[in-house]
Amino acid sequence: MTDTSVGDAPVGDEPDIRRLDDLLEDLYHGQERITQATIYRRAVAAELPAQLLTRIAALPEGEYAVDEAADLLGGSVT
Repeated sequence: MTDTSVGDAPVGDEPDIRRLDDLLEDLYHGQERITQATIYRRAVAAELPAQLLTRIAALPEGEYAVDEAADLLGGSVT
């Protein structure tokens, strides 16, 4: 039973991270840096979960490269 409960936790987070990665890949297609405000607006439009929107809103204002944004938000895009 322990294996099942431990295995469930990452699976529950995986769809949100996949959605974040998809958003970042879409945003950064052909772009080197994107502002925090643009990332947030697109995340709201994509109806990302509140937990991810909170993380994005907490980023300091400024521009981010895709790897910086992914690192700060917990994504895996590089």
